[in-house]
Amino acid sequence: MTRLILATRNAGKITELRAILADAGLPHELVGADAYPDVPDVKETGVTFAENALLKAHALARATGLPAVADDSGLCVDVLGGAPGIFSARWSGRHGDDKANLDLLLAQLSDIDDTHRAAHFACAAALALPDGTERVVEGRLRGSLRHAPTGTNGFGYDPILQPEGESRTCAELTAEEKNAISHRGKAFRALVPVVRELLG
Repeated sequence: MTRLILATRNAGKITELRAILADAGLPHELVGADAYPDVPDVKETGVTFAENALLKAHALARATGLPAVADDSGLCVDVLGGAPGIFSARWSGRHGDDKANLDLLLAQLSDIDDTHRAAHFACAAALALPDGTERVVEGRLRGSLRHAPTGTNGFGYDPILQPEGESRTCAELTAEEKNAISHRGKAFRALVPVVRELLG
């Protein structure tokens, strides 16, 4: 059994990818970055989601000698030319301040009417092997932005993105409903044939 390491300390992400691999009948043992506490976090200096995912996956594969998976994701607003994009987690200037990020984005879009509020969550997932082999896949969740946050599930921009075909925001969906359509779920599922090709 090949051990596969996911570049995260987020238990939810590990559980999600573990379930996807198991559903696909892949026998690989998946662990998170916590299994290797001496490996330092990687600075996300790329200018695309794919570059950041690859930076993290390659760093982890080199440090551990194991195949590594990493992802990077964010919200892309059409009328803002794809921003916040890779700056989604620090749009307000403070990394990970969800409320400040959300408030700033809503203020910037306050005079934009519903017909021009299209947006999508994007996720790039990368698999890197210790020999330098790499693959990147992407997933998207398209929708439109509400004028005010609704719902208490999820995190980040979930309370304002209403997926296409839905009357609720991502933050009003259950975890199971969101995982079934999410950008990260789509990207992780797209990794399955890649893992099968490269790791058997």
